[in-house]
Amino acid sequence: MSVLIAGAGIGGLTTALSLHAEGVDDVRVLEAVAEIRPLGVGLNILPNAVRELAGLDLLDDLLEVALPTGSLGYYNRHGQLIWREPRGLAAGYHWPQLSVHRGRLQAVLAEAVRRRLGPGALVTDARVEGFTPREDGGADVRVHHPSTGRRSVTVADALIGADGIHSKVRAALYPQEGPPPWNGLVVWRGTTLAPPFLDGRSMIIAGDDRRRAVVYPMSVPDGPGGAVLMNWAVARAADPEAVFEDADWNRAVAPETFLHHFADLAFDWLDVPALIRTAREAYVYPMVDRDPLPRWTHGPVTLLGDAAHAMYPMGSNGATQSIVDARVLARELASRDTPAAALAAYEAERLPALTRLQAGARRRGPEVVIDLAHERAPDGFEDVTEVFPGDELRDISAEFARLGGFDPETVNAPRPRAVPTGTGGPR
Repeated sequence: MSVLIAGAGIGGLTTALSLHAEGVDDVRVLEAVAEIRPLGVGLNILPNAVRELAGLDLLDDLLEVALPTGSLGYYNRHGQLIWREPRGLAAGYHWPQLSVHRGRLQAVLAEAVRRRLGPGALVTDARVEGFTPREDGGADVRVHHPSTGRRSVTVADALIGADGIHSKVRAALYPQEGPPPWNGLVVWRGTTLAPPFLDGRSMIIAGDDRRRAVVYPMSVPDGPGGAVLMNWAVARAADPEAVFEDADWNRAVAPETFLHHFADLAFDWLDVPALIRTAREAYVYPMVDRDPLPRWTHGPVTLLGDAAHAMYPMGSNGATQSIVDARVLARELASRDTPAAALAAYEAERLPALTRLQAGARRRGPEVVIDLAHERAPDGFEDVTEVFPGDELRDISAEFARLGGFDPETVNAPRPRAVPTGTGGPR
């Protein structure tokens, strides 16, 4: 069985490694850029995805470039704590939650693909443009090579569209869909070398119903009293005249152009404006997602990760769910009689759950507690239990974890050994 993966992002690379682990070795990952460079900013990988990466024997490599997250705290715009919860190992998971620079994570995965599958498994300067199903199964996949302008056609038994929110594979399946819908919010993201805050392993989200700041460290200090690599993101409603023709995470922007919107988010324990002011890099992005699809799979072709279910960055589920997608897809491809049957089984397991999670992200996920705190106590509070009675905060957090399949009970449960449903097996 030959498998072609469009896109060498987190989901595409994890799919290649997962297929290799399941005994499917005729795998190629096609990436549009000529050289994979460590672009992007921070990601949080939840324990359900870290479990999958550990199953690929990657955890030790990841711990060299990532920081295990210890806690997550939600704060109002005055810097008052609304809710704090332990994360990862501290929350009873068998695996940590990891905060990591996207480029570092991608580099670990890409190196593992080249080492395990061979240097020819990762092909750069190759953008999948479309496909034509073959009568005997599989697809003729059309590929554009941007540096030369050359075009080629390659044959695969299965085509996996892991090519992001602007997926060419998705566009071929749904040519009338159009650009990703925008909810009117703008996100600015960046990284800064700065002293640790709180216990050095805390992720925080602070703000009100109009503005939000997310900050977390991605490394340990570079010596006593040293700095850490800090990820930050701030969001607010766009100005009326703002126009975004394309959702591109790599659109650089000067911090002084937006810093004034968040100048008052300076607390005794963390100065958000100072992080922005001293950023190593800063990018602007409209907060977009994709509407849920009725189908991801069409015969020998399916979608994965953001190409299938791009969602707002609420609850750290973007890269996390693409990793889980990859592992489910690989297990199905290794155990079903035909690629089409495997892709259909993958969709049946993943699409309903991700559709619900996309809807949850549009409702702000667990970050809704910040909106509720502002609505109920805009000037702050002396006792948060007067604002959120009983177990309301705990219930909001637990419900979103169950929705995304990353509650401790689900993640820690033993996984039954898959039994092949046909005679195909790894090919």
